[in-house]
Amino acid sequence: MSIDWPPSGLRRVAQRGVTLVEQIMFIVIVSVGVIGLVSVLNPMIRRSADPMQTKQLMAIAESILGEVLHQSFSWCDPEDTAATTAIAYAGCVNPQSSSGPVPASETRSGGVGAVFDNVADYAGWSMSDVSDVAGGNVMTGYSAAVAVAHAGTAFGLADNTAALSVTVTVTRGTDSYALTGYRFRYAPRY
Repeated sequence: MSIDWPPSGLRRVAQRGVTLVEQIMFIVIVSVGVIGLVSVLNPMIRRSADPMQTKQLMAIAESILGEVLHQSFSWCDPEDTAATTAIAYAGCVNPQSSSGPVPASETRSGGVGAVFDNVADYAGWSMSDVSDVAGGNVMTGYSAAVAVAHAGTAFGLADNTAALSVTVTVTRGTDSYALTGYRFRYAPRY
């Protein structure tokens, strides 16, 4: 007869599972990972409405830039008697430069004969609470500004006044969006 030691009922069984120390280490490592993930996602979640605001800033800038670039670009104010024949600023009664409205009484929403009618009229123009030309559709909290500068030499033209750079900057709070377009004088007129 053979002796079976330890007796089959008393055999040592290999221990399975994890120890308390291993469990605590696992919880600490996972917690650090979750805290890191939440700290990265929190600012993104907080600013998740920004794409809509950015689209609004872009739409306003595009609208105003389109409005400006669709104006005439001539040597003289379009209401000047020499507007259709002038070939230089010197040939105008009211020369139109990029320094602001000509005549000075013109505004964006002025009445007949007193509204901006040339690209250069918008130079230095700005408004808070952006609205359309008629003063409707007010976008409270948004502001816009237009900068107009001569840009002919940037395109290799001998005459720096043959092209204008128009930059529209729209702002809301700390966010801003700037859009630039160019307008060329194609001939002595418009």
